[in-house]
Amino acid sequence: MELLNRIAGMDIWNVQTQLICRLTFWSLASITAGLPILSRDPFWQGVGIQCIAWGVIDLLIAAIGAASAKRRKSRLTPDELAESALKESVSLKRILLINTGLDVLYVASGIALILTLGMNDPGWRGHGWGIITQGGFLFFFDRYHAHIIASREAMDLTT
Repeated sequence: MELLNRIAGMDIWNVQTQLICRLTFWSLASITAGLPILSRDPFWQGVGIQCIAWGVIDLLIAAIGAASAKRRKSRLTPDELAESALKESVSLKRILLINTGLDVLYVASGIALILTLGMNDPGWRGHGWGIITQGGFLFFFDRYHAHIIASREAMDLTT
């Protein structure tokens, strides 16, 4: 609870920076985990391919998000930074909640892949489990950060 209170007390730009750093870490961890298992059996090759693919995509999202936030922030004066905090907060929370819904679809598609093509093919089964792993992590990641932003907004309303 103390961590949540500390993070909720940060300005939205710092929250966004932490989110980007965490996504970058996850991306690099996914790529690093995926590389050595590519040389294993077809199941693990499927998992490895998904780890690497999602890691690269998440890394691109983090890089684009960091550049976009830096560009938006640099265009604002100190007074405008304070005024834009609520708008920035609402926008980021909306994106995270939309992503949470998409994450559910990713997990469902991984399950569908396992139950269809993966029934007789361990490679496709590995792809399915890789998608479930990545989508499942992102569901909790996006939901957690949306909750932090909502808590931060609630604290702003009470002060």
